[in-house]
Amino acid sequence: MTITSVAPGTSGRGHGHDQELRAAARHIHRRGFLTVTGAAAALAFTTNLPGTAQAADLDARRITDDPFTLGVASGDPLPGSALLWTRLAPKPYEPDGGLPRARVQVRWELAHDARFRRTVRRGHVTAHPEFAHSVRVEAGGLDPDRVYYYRFRAGDWLSPVGRTRTAPARGARIGGLRLAAVSCQAYHDGYFTPYKHLAEEDLDVVFHLGDYLYEYGVNATGGARAYTDRRLPAHFNRETVTLEDYRLRYALYKSDPDLMAAHAAHPFVVTWDDHETENNYAGGTPENDVPPEEFLLRRAAAYRAYWENQPLRAPQRPDGPDMRLYRRLHFGRLAQFDILDTRQYRSNQAYGDGWQLPGPESEDPSRTMTGAEQERWLVDGWHASRALWNVVPQQVTFARRRSAGDPKVSMDAWDGYPASRRRVLDGARAAGVDNLVVLTGDVHVAYAFDLKEDFEDPDSRTVGTEFVTTSVSSGKDGAQRPANYDRLMQGNAHLKFYDGRRGYTTVTLGAGVARADFRAVSAVTTPGAPVMTAASLATEAGNPGLKPA
Repeated sequence: MTITSVAPGTSGRGHGHDQELRAAARHIHRRGFLTVTGAAAALAFTTNLPGTAQAADLDARRITDDPFTLGVASGDPLPGSALLWTRLAPKPYEPDGGLPRARVQVRWELAHDARFRRTVRRGHVTAHPEFAHSVRVEAGGLDPDRVYYYRFRAGDWLSPVGRTRTAPARGARIGGLRLAAVSCQAYHDGYFTPYKHLAEEDLDVVFHLGDYLYEYGVNATGGARAYTDRRLPAHFNRETVTLEDYRLRYALYKSDPDLMAAHAAHPFVVTWDDHETENNYAGGTPENDVPPEEFLLRRAAAYRAYWENQPLRAPQRPDGPDMRLYRRLHFGRLAQFDILDTRQYRSNQAYGDGWQLPGPESEDPSRTMTGAEQERWLVDGWHASRALWNVVPQQVTFARRRSAGDPKVSMDAWDGYPASRRRVLDGARAAGVDNLVVLTGDVHVAYAFDLKEDFEDPDSRTVGTEFVTTSVSSGKDGAQRPANYDRLMQGNAHLKFYDGRRGYTTVTLGAGVARADFRAVSAVTTPGAPVMTAASLATEAGNPGLKPA
């Protein structure tokens, strides 16, 4: 697997944000928006990087409580390297994770076996307070297409053991690949039970398609979790705005044992949607009526905390409120993955957002979901692709979606950006992409769509497939057939499956067929629900169109 990124400073970064951020910092006291410390931390990495200020060294042997309360993770696998992550937080629900503002040396090991009898790589890495004591290791010189085990050590403390794997060599011919797609895990809506089952699946990689956390407050009993054995600190029961808020919220989410188990079991490839920052924001436009410079401070804080808490490689490190998250991965000659960011560069939602009648504003050809640079990058990547399956992990529903007898469509999904969708589909056709698969999250239900050349004509050519994974917990328990089930199925001939329960989706890519298994649990408001397969559908290579598997 290879990964491509654009270096910082190229087109698509900056947008004049530095000046707006500094203007916001000058008015912090007057507006009372952030503390001076929080504003400085959020402004840009150049103002709060390791080495820009004096930080003492902390002897890890002086850490008296387990610092690995947030587990371990790996991500973005390449043929010759693995990206390993952890974050030291002996008191995860306290600011700074219970550690002083000091550097901590952390040792890491990579082995062929879970007991570390055959260690292949080891080294040291520094946990910097400027990065909330998160660490990431790019362990290189590894064999392609191989399972490895890893762990960290701080003083006398050992982390849990993680399992990861490298990607096949770029030109390798492999027989199959099994991935999972997940999204939308509102802590306050229920337990992360689907992750318990996901951790037990035999998978090569997991794609997280957004809403890893939610900005909304979580009360003392964990919302719908209704804890009786613990009480969460009061500072969780407010909306995330500052860098400290976002860091603490990640600590709450990542301390969940089922999420930790899933991260330890499989490498993750992550991309965000809106709630990692704020509901339904669009580019530099916030949901609510606040000055743009204030929103960019918030976005900078959210993006920084996201990078600190996810298994992302160095090219994804943000610069203030800008972060190059879209990137490309290859899995031999079987699959190319073009991971999109449909939130940071999009035009503002038309007609005030929500479900609206399409019209001149939403259909304006200048409107974009991805931004011009990302759109070109996607289509150019398809022209260069030699993969059998071209897979696009992204956030919001790509196919047209409307209820029978109601012409309204979602202005936050690709339906609100039809010209942008048309350009993407035309680009796939021009590049000769025969086996297009879109992976989607966001909507808290599972869908399976045929992608049509013309969504107004059910008999038009099918050009690809979209698998929409349901939420892990958002929306609470859900229902197998939501209230709009009949209207939605009748209004969309290209919709082949719809289920409203919580869960995840596994996709098996083979030489001849791509198969999706929609996995569902009966409840998340109570822990321990079993998992079942709600449906299995497949599409043939070279002959797109979903059928029961």
